[in-house]
Amino acid sequence: MRCRCLDGFGGAGVSELRPESGSGAPTRVLVCEDQELVRAGYVTIFSAQRDLEVVGEAGDGRSAVETARWLCPDVVVMDIRMPGLDGIEATRLLAGPDVAAPMKVLVVTTFNVDEYVYEALRAGASGFLLKDSPPSALVHGVRTIAAGESLLAPAVTRQLVGRFADRISQPRKPAATEALSALTPRETEVLKLVAEGLSNAEIAERMVISRETVKTYVSRILTKLDLRDRVQAVVLAHRIGLVTVAG
Repeated sequence: MRCRCLDGFGGAGVSELRPESGSGAPTRVLVCEDQELVRAGYVTIFSAQRDLEVVGEAGDGRSAVETARWLCPDVVVMDIRMPGLDGIEATRLLAGPDVAAPMKVLVVTTFNVDEYVYEALRAGASGFLLKDSPPSALVHGVRTIAAGESLLAPAVTRQLVGRFADRISQPRKPAATEALSALTPRETEVLKLVAEGLSNAEIAERMVISRETVKTYVSRILTKLDLRDRVQAVVLAHRIGLVTVAG
């Protein structure tokens, strides 16, 4: 199934969910899903939001990769099971460890299978949701990932990431673990909360600081530990024992 670009797709019938504060250009979303009815539902949900814009669709993995590279969306919403090239491999080609300019991918699937989540994270996905999630969760997921955060629910973080931490790819430099000593106590506290699945807003509330301060801490942590994103930070925290599956 070929992809098609969208211009002004209507969102009638879906009440607008509360947009994020602030102004500016809308977040550009590419929807990759082989079931036309489900794909149309996603498009309707996203198009009803003032801060989101659906710029294209793809019905198979190869079209997803080609269209993403062509349109350079802010967030790619990716199904796992698609014909030709599955969503995991498509994600790897768009966001994997060997990609020079990785894209932000939100994997959405019917299957709540540990191995699928693990493979999605390993392929470079920034988040994972089930298709039976409410529209508000789907919209929140896109906004969260577009803002540079990973979408890892505490249950996934503790039970799944903890279990597969030794298998998810990490930076090749072994110095990452030793670099933990370079973190300040405050930065270490932030890393621990990130690894427990808290968002920037939740960390800010827990530590009684601003969201911007949290973003600064996270940026410093990633730089000091030579990590690409929050997912790698979560995995590293589990691997070195900063947090455990049991919490």
